[in-house]
Amino acid sequence: MNRHAQNVNLSVAERDFKYYIFDWDDNILHMPTRIHLEKRQADGRWAAHSVSTAAFAVVRKDGVNYRAPRGDWANAFVDFQDYAGEGESRFLRDTRLALEKVLAGETDPGPSFNTLRETLTEGRLFAIVTARGHEPDSLKKAVRLFIELVLTPEEKAEMMANLRGYRACFDLLTAFGTDEEELAYYLSLNRYHAVTNPRFKEWMAAEEGDGASFESAKQFAIRDFVEHVVKLMSKTGADSLKRPISVGFSDDDLGNVAAVERYIQEELSKRFPSVKFCVYDTSDPALRDGRKVVVSGQLDFGF
Repeated sequence: MNRHAQNVNLSVAERDFKYYIFDWDDNILHMPTRIHLEKRQADGRWAAHSVSTAAFAVVRKDGVNYRAPRGDWANAFVDFQDYAGEGESRFLRDTRLALEKVLAGETDPGPSFNTLRETLTEGRLFAIVTARGHEPDSLKKAVRLFIELVLTPEEKAEMMANLRGYRACFDLLTAFGTDEEELAYYLSLNRYHAVTNPRFKEWMAAEEGDGASFESAKQFAIRDFVEHVVKLMSKTGADSLKRPISVGFSDDDLGNVAAVERYIQEELSKRFPSVKFCVYDTSDPALRDGRKVVVSGQLDFGF
């Protein structure tokens, strides 16, 4: 059911509550960003050697043949940070390059590319949780670029109708802003966590204490999103909290996937017993949609 020149989709009120958490590199897109290492040569010398994120996932534990430049891992990940004064972040530039190659048919997208596309078209809440160190605004701008370049005009129109429908049904609005204003509001509702960002690490240390591991940083980001979703739903009324909620997480790193599975089983499923959690291992390129693991919950909404 639509109203206001068919730009408000009120049928979203009948939808299930299904939300998503995405890793970015090699899950949404195969980014051109390089990790700068040193590699041992046949004669024992060390030489500069840059690798993709996918290659780094394979060689990172090989301390015999690979090491950080000048013994400092910060030197390896210089392209995974934002810097004052740069007009456009490295992340946004690399996202544009990756999207252009996908759209030109030169490279394949990541296994969760289409899930993000559907999430945006449907106007569902999501989080980006990445090992990078960029600012949240850089991640948000990359999602906006994804919308601009990937979604068709028909998908964009559907997205806007859905966004206004959610505003009408749950915020009880009868008048709406421009497309730009409503899109900005929607994007502001989502979470953008780069877990090696200095401010993210400070925030986490204040909440959890010092000494947190990389794996626990992603877990912290995931918990924040679940808490955020539950808080938003509680504002819409008690009836919303009685409906089934599903949260899907996708990552191409086997270590992260295993750590998240354990975290959900040991903590999140107990803290949020009414939420169904689905974890997707997208590390195997032979599996188009990844390996699905339902960690808790009884209902299957087709993640």
